[in-house]
Amino acid sequence: MFKSNRFRLILSLFIIFIIHSNHANAQEVEVEVDSIKQERIQLDSIFLAEFEEVKPSQKPKVLHAEPLYIDLIRDLGARKGEKEWNLGFGMTDKRGFDEYEALVEYEWAPIDRLGFEIEVPVTMYSARGDLSTDLERPSNRVESLKLATQWSFLVSEKAKTTLALGYIHEFEFVDLNRIGNGDIFKGNIYNPFFIAAKRWGSNYHTLVYTGPRVEKVFNQKAELTYEVHTNFHYMISGTRNFIGVEFNKEFHNNEFIGILRPQMRVGLAENLMVGIVTGIPVSGADRSMSSFVRIIYEPGFKTFH
Repeated sequence: MFKSNRFRLILSLFIIFIIHSNHANAQEVEVEVDSIKQERIQLDSIFLAEFEEVKPSQKPKVLHAEPLYIDLIRDLGARKGEKEWNLGFGMTDKRGFDEYEALVEYEWAPIDRLGFEIEVPVTMYSARGDLSTDLERPSNRVESLKLATQWSFLVSEKAKTTLALGYIHEFEFVDLNRIGNGDIFKGNIYNPFFIAAKRWGSNYHTLVYTGPRVEKVFNQKAELTYEVHTNFHYMISGTRNFIGVEFNKEFHNNEFIGILRPQMRVGLAENLMVGIVTGIPVSGADRSMSSFVRIIYEPGFKTFH
């Protein structure tokens, strides 16, 4: 009887020890999680404070995540002296051939909240074997000379919101095989747009980019397309790295064209970032998967991290 009671006592003490140990470990894990959370909050606060710091000669600015495919002309709330070079490369799997796109663009802000951009996009095509008789591979071309401007007319630090208006004008070039025939330009594209962006807390970002695009080829009827691009991004604490999705939508001749573009942006250095985008068509005829990479270089940009 005595041995039985002693065994029960030892077993009870052992169970109490296990429960206490588990409780202590749980508390330690909870404290560690809270500590990491507080550290991330502090890191975000320092980063945002430095990025949005207002110098005597500058106006307030709110940090927003910029989409990678349909990108902005300049940062929302741009400050005088900001500048950026972009190189973009993409590929789309077409039926019977591959479409390759490339672009080079330069953007800058001559004064606070006003940005300008010059871009030259190029498209080239490569056949995969023999094309079907019902298909014709398009001609290679320098798409256009694109000139654009963007004005952030409202920057609210309290609401973490920025509103902007902009305009893109494209001088469309003829196909490369026709340039030697005397023609250089084939028409114009007129594209006014509106942007509304909001940051939710420190990490979550939403943005809407919308407006009509009118293409007018010489001696032809103008074609109207309406664009609505919606974006959601999560920015990693204390950095400008993010993951997110860009949903590009176009309405043209009673047809809806939608492409979902999951994406991520990673900083390679203080002033050098790379963005990776995948295109997933959700509607529209003859649409297929695509990929796109954007290299972003900001001369003179520095942060504390």
